[in-house]
Amino acid sequence: MSTTELQIPSRQGQVSAEEWQTRVDLAAAYRLVALFKWDDLVFTHISARVPGRDNEFLINPYGLMFEEITASSLVRIDTAGKKLDDSPFPVNPAGFTIHSAIHAVRHDAQCVLHTHTLNGIAVSAQQGGVLPLSQQSIFVLSSLGYHGYEGVALNEDEKPRLVADLGDKSFLMLRNHGLLTVGPTIADAFLNMYLFETVCTIQVRALAGSRELTHVDPRIIAGAQQQAKQVTRGVGGGALTWPGLLRRLDRQNPGYRS
Repeated sequence: MSTTELQIPSRQGQVSAEEWQTRVDLAAAYRLVALFKWDDLVFTHISARVPGRDNEFLINPYGLMFEEITASSLVRIDTAGKKLDDSPFPVNPAGFTIHSAIHAVRHDAQCVLHTHTLNGIAVSAQQGGVLPLSQQSIFVLSSLGYHGYEGVALNEDEKPRLVADLGDKSFLMLRNHGLLTVGPTIADAFLNMYLFETVCTIQVRALAGSRELTHVDPRIIAGAQQQAKQVTRGVGGGALTWPGLLRRLDRQNPGYRS
């Protein structure tokens, strides 16, 4: 079923301009995840805090493919994952367990992005986790946490351990499960996932080469955050890459703004 066939009424004008912009960016992020082939059918989530409302969030309508999601189809929920508007679409409260735990303590994170990619899960199952094998890896390793697998994320008592393992970092590897990133903007969370997924893909290929590997010097990793600021001219990688990503999306899968 296409987005056109779904005939979703527009919410533009029914919400604040700030919320509408967040809806547009979040819908774009969902479609970009599908475009980059990081999606897992209708599973996993990207959540974003509603501007000016600390305890309200936007999330995907459960059952829609990521490439179908629009700004108007996103569902507004509370910290328990309960719907706060009259959306005809269901949500998956269990899927918001991880996101709600992080949003509750990381008020600097507007967006939480979680994936189940093949390369991400493959590296999450490797005992050594992320290895310092690439230039991209230095940025991930400079802000990376790990969380041990406790089964499908349904239990409330897992939340304290999850947020403790993330701490103040931007990247979290969920062992035997997948990847998670946070960001002060949706664009930053997406760029972080691009780096994370790229690092895992490079690592899987490098290990498959059956050759001795060269590791990046730990001293370089220690200075990665400062180098990132220089490379992005202090404005952040998300702000630099997001306009181009939206242009690519407009060429290949427009309609997310509706």
